[in-house]
This record gives sequence, structure tokens and C-alpha cells, in this order.
Amino acid sequence: MSTEIEQSVQARMVASAPQMETLPAVLSYNRTDPFAVRMAFPAPATLQGAEVSWEFSRELLAAGVDGPAGVGDVRVRPFGYDRTVLEFHAAEGIAMVHVHTAELRRFLRRAQELVPSGDEHRFLDLDRSLTHLLGGPC
Repeated sequence: MSTEIEQSVQARMVASAPQMETLPAVLSYNRTDPFAVRMAFPAPATLQGAEVSWEFSRELLAAGVDGPAGVGDVRVRPFGYDRTVLEFHAAEGIAMVHVHTAELRRFLRRAQELVPSGDEHRFLDLDRSLTHLLGGPC
């Protein structure tokens, strides 16, 4: 069984102009880091010209497709009947993207199949995490 899933999604960047630019993004989930979801944007879609990846909790994404969630750097909320807005707050500003809610729900179902909610602790490698935290083998 695979330990990681990836799903390409089409995100629409919300800008001050009336039109929204569509850009590819990749959602990923790895059961070796069972609480986290990653969303990566390719280099051409970023101000820095390098791939940008945001990491946030799977629980935040799941809550945000049904109602406003998050108070920190990443916030998620429904928008209309078929889209979800993800807000990414950084020192440079706020990036807001719309993603079809159905795509997010599909991704969350796949992640749920890999690691059921509530069972995340069974997939944590505490020895590896402590080694990394302490800067290498003791």
C-alpha cells in the first residue's frame, strides 16, 4: 500500500482584477506525517519564481470545506455552493485561491482511506521525529 497520495487541482488565484487566473496546484498527504497536508504551487505561479509549498493540518482542510476554519497563516472557508477558498497569509501579503470543493472532498476521502481520522497517532515515528528535533543521533 502506498504511503503517500498526490492530487492535482486547478486553483483560481483571486486578484484585485475582475478575472481570476487559473493555475495548477498539487495537494499531497503522506501517512508518515499523518496530521499534515501540503499544497504546492509551481514556480511560474509564484512571485519568487520558485515552487512554493504550504503545509497545514488535514483537520483544518476538512473543517474548512464545511465552514470557516483557521486563524493563523492558513484559513479555509466555503465560497458559494461549489468552491472553497484557501487563504495563505505571509509577510509579503495574502494569497487567496478558489478550488472546487468536490476536488478537496475527493482528496480528503483518499487521505481518510490512507489514515483514518483519529488513527494518526498509529503512524507517527516518534523516534525519527525526536532524532530530527534534537539535531541527529544522540
